Amino acid sequence: MSLMRALKPEELKPLLEAGRVTLLDVRGPDEVAQASLPGAVHIPMSEISARLTELDRATPIVVMCHHGVRSEMAGRFLLRNGFTDVAHLAGGIDAWSRQVDAAVPRY
Repeated sequence: MSLMRALKPEELKPLLEAGRVTLLDVRGPDEVAQASLPGAVHIPMSEISARLTELDRATPIVVMCHHGVRSEMAGRFLLRNGFTDVAHLAGGIDAWSRQVDAAVPRY
């Protein structure tokens, strides 16, 4: 099994700008309604196992949640299920708001 990387928000920003990763948001719909990042694929944590076929195994995936706990768990689940290039956003969307884009609401 591959090791999962924790990406800092400033490391994720250029990857997103270049379109080199799929950003997977595993937060609930209410959370996504409060704050989100453009282009993110939203699959709530509780639905990941049933919706694995919606994710491209050939594209690197960065998993995101509110603070980084659920994203790390979801990333480990993806690795156990055959995904090989998976990272998670350390500190979640909250860290993104604090360190990269203050226009993203904090909650």
